[in-house]
Amino acid sequence: MDRHEARAAGRDGDVVRGDRRDFLKAAAALAAAGAMPGRAGAAEIRDEVDAFLKDYTTRWLPLETKAGEAAWAASTDVSEAHTAAQVAANQAVNQVVGSPEVIDKTARFLREKDRLTELQVRQLEKVRLRSAEAPGTLPEVVKARVEAEAKQSATQDAFAYTVKKADGSVENPSANRIDQVLLTSKDLDERKAYWEASKEIGAPLREGILKLRDLRNKVARELGFADFFALQVADYGMSVDEMLALCDRIVADVRPLYAQLHTWAKHQLARRYGVEAPDGAIPAHWLSNRWGQNWPGFVEGVDMDAPFRGKPREFITEQAERFYTSMGFPKLPPSFWSRSDLYPADPASGRKKNSHASAWHIDLDQDVRSLMSIEPDNQWFDTAHHELGHIYYFLSYARPEVPPLLRQGANRAFHEGVGDLIGLAAGQRPYLKQVGLLTPEAEAAPATTFLLSSALEGSSIVFLPWSAGVMTRFERDFYAGTIADDSLNAGWWERVGKYQGIAPPGERPETLCDAATKTHINDDPAQYYDYAIGTVLKFQLHDHIAREILKQDPRECNYFGNAKVGDFLRSILRLGATRDWNAVLREATGEGLTARPLVAYFEPLREWLEVENKGRASGWPQDPGKP
Repeated sequence: MDRHEARAAGRDGDVVRGDRRDFLKAAAALAAAGAMPGRAGAAEIRDEVDAFLKDYTTRWLPLETKAGEAAWAASTDVSEAHTAAQVAANQAVNQVVGSPEVIDKTARFLREKDRLTELQVRQLEKVRLRSAEAPGTLPEVVKARVEAEAKQSATQDAFAYTVKKADGSVENPSANRIDQVLLTSKDLDERKAYWEASKEIGAPLREGILKLRDLRNKVARELGFADFFALQVADYGMSVDEMLALCDRIVADVRPLYAQLHTWAKHQLARRYGVEAPDGAIPAHWLSNRWGQNWPGFVEGVDMDAPFRGKPREFITEQAERFYTSMGFPKLPPSFWSRSDLYPADPASGRKKNSHASAWHIDLDQDVRSLMSIEPDNQWFDTAHHELGHIYYFLSYARPEVPPLLRQGANRAFHEGVGDLIGLAAGQRPYLKQVGLLTPEAEAAPATTFLLSSALEGSSIVFLPWSAGVMTRFERDFYAGTIADDSLNAGWWERVGKYQGIAPPGERPETLCDAATKTHINDDPAQYYDYAIGTVLKFQLHDHIAREILKQDPRECNYFGNAKVGDFLRSILRLGATRDWNAVLREATGEGLTARPLVAYFEPLREWLEVENKGRASGWPQDPGKP
């Protein structure tokens, strides 16, 4: 899930926000001058809150829809005009949601929350947290932030990569082309050239991300938070230290298996490239992903793309829709197909679009869209199932019983967890066989092969040191100011080396900003731990579905055509943010958030890797888990 995925799932407060207790204190202080002289009766205060929420929604929602339309245009057809329109639309929203009157009234009402209904309190919390992103007490800072974010997005979307080839020619590869080279090439010089080209975008983004850090911090500090990272973490009702401790536990839980995968991977890669395996870190350009966040195409001998060759690209999303309808979900609305942008932009058209897959909830009702660049292959098959997970989440809670302010995931991580859950289900062999997408070779492959592929390629073992470690720690330290402005690359690679055991192929100049090459650093800031938590959630939900509903092995199960699985999922999705996420999870699975199912899922793989790696040195110099 990326920058537009939970409204476009996750921009400017539209994903579920937690309990920001510090903000409540600050807002209460701001509103103190306007406090009610006497305490009204419960019925009276509830009526006043209902009137306030109705008025707020009436003013906010149309502007929010216009802002969604403007953001969609700016991402699907990059131009200065569309960027300017996006800025104007966001400023109009901010004038409503961050007005001093809204801050004052919300704080006053929340001081009476013991006499309000749960639904009223939850809506007021959303209003309060949204105002924290654009406080009207700092209008010039808010305006500057909107402009800077739009400019950063436009710079990112319009960037043209350049590769100078050995024969002297110059290529301007797409992001898909770079990914394909890193996935397939065995020429280390070619790999290095494309990897380095993928980092060039960090130069024009460097100045902008420093400016955004300062603007975001000013907004957060105006409302009593230490910095912008602390503001975002407060969405979970947690302190920064508590979130870091949670992420550290996740990294520690998967560290034994990750270390085994790391050792196995570098020896496999060394064999592929005809060189000696390094003693410690893996060179970044050896890996098939620009950031090493997952390692696709690693498992040799099983070609998962074969079933898609020759199929029209439309098949990918159509089959993903069939997956959901087989479980009892409705067909996608016709407007999804007419308004989405699902395929690569035609180079001849001159149109540039954001290349990152995302799902959009434009009006918080039935206008749902997806932005992808689909090609007929296994990776896009998985991605389409994932993105439609967000789309069906949107549609499930877009119902009259859920107020627009609560049309969000149960928490921010729930949206990503659900998308990833369906991505995991889409890779299960029984499902692929049933729909004719499992080759005899893949069917005959050992179960360990698929576990290895899942650990390397999906949002699971390889992904967690990146998400809970590198991204979370870098953004925390970046906003806290403990990484110097002239040492951004040094700070980035220090954390990459520590958590992932990956090293750049050469010196990384400080004129670049390799961290900013990841879109989330720019436009989904300080929230990447959502993906780590969502990954843990995914395996917890999957384990329950497989064992308790399907009565099947979680590693070899099939959701397709099972109405009970659809009922279980809808029981969670339809709630939106009307219930406490911990209570929702406990009621659904019988326990709170736990990595136990994730670790258990890969236990056969850990045993296999220990045999494969016997006699090999494990770990890397900065490995936090190395004795």
